[in-house]
Amino acid sequence: MDLADADANRNVDADRVLQNVPSCRVATEFKLNNAPRRSLMLTIAKAFPEPPSASGLVPIPVYISKGEVRDAVCHALKNGYKHIDCAWGYQNEDEVGEGIKLSGVKREDIWITSKLFEFHHNHVRQACLDTLEKLNVKYLDLYLMHWNIAFVPEDVPAGQLPRNSKKDPATGKHLLDVETTENFVGVWREMEKLVEEGLVKSIGVSNFSIRRLKELLKECKIKPVVNQVELSFTFPQPELVAWLKKQDILPQAYSPLGSTGASQASLEVVDSIAKKHGVEGANVLISWQVARGCNPLPKSVTPKRIENNIKLIELSADEIETLEKGALAQTPKKVCDQSDLVVPAYDIFEANHPTNNDKVQAAQA
Repeated sequence: MDLADADANRNVDADRVLQNVPSCRVATEFKLNNAPRRSLMLTIAKAFPEPPSASGLVPIPVYISKGEVRDAVCHALKNGYKHIDCAWGYQNEDEVGEGIKLSGVKREDIWITSKLFEFHHNHVRQACLDTLEKLNVKYLDLYLMHWNIAFVPEDVPAGQLPRNSKKDPATGKHLLDVETTENFVGVWREMEKLVEEGLVKSIGVSNFSIRRLKELLKECKIKPVVNQVELSFTFPQPELVAWLKKQDILPQAYSPLGSTGASQASLEVVDSIAKKHGVEGANVLISWQVARGCNPLPKSVTPKRIENNIKLIELSADEIETLEKGALAQTPKKVCDQSDLVVPAYDIFEANHPTNNDKVQAAQA
């Protein structure tokens, strides 16, 4: 995806536009695959309209019910979205591909992210090919390790891709493949081969703690460009965000509105800023994530909300500070954690570990 060509075609100076979004001055320092290329955020934002809306930053995530995806993707692309965030585990990539085709938007004008599922850690190339086939595309712009845990896959004939995990008979939970889980660097090396083969343009991770990222950075040939994690007003993770930015790893924010968005968007501090700008609370929360250097991933299948979520506002320095203070004053509320969904249980985030938690790890060199 060539940003310069895209800008020439649209008469849009993306560098100038990015200077009107506070966080993007930081984002312009990010690099893809350790190469001196334009930033990931800048590439995603290649089709920016005039500031301050900067709609190219906001992707359409497709963690939504099968049957609703095709129309949601098509509607989003026709209304200015350029980034689709999907995953094998969402079980709807065929509909994503249908939505792309129905929209009439060219593949080269879209940034497509997908993710390696938990029982595919020993089937990396095959899983990626399966995703490409379902999406009906030849390459991915970004491929993420969805979780840094591996499930024991079901038994399948040689050459076939597992479609499910083995379950613990007593609890029905996924059986954890402890060896593969601890060998996430080995999984990463298989993902690096996808870049070398041209199946994906860049690779990253999701739900990784600082400690595990430090371990990965020591061993990798290709540096992760993204860590997609839960980030919201009631779960801001300031230490993780700051550390990722120092490492030139883009923080992508899933669930930026919380589990449903309703409670966070209606908080007094958010609502007052929304009324001042004549927008909804969701616009404030999404714009705040951009202002703090994150790439937000709001989810919706409702046409009006899809259209609304792409509308960013330019927050003042005082408003950003007010939101930061308000977020830090909240009792942290994490929505998504698979630690207890496996047998044996596995502490994915190590939030309560005395030395491995993100606060301690961020403070260390």
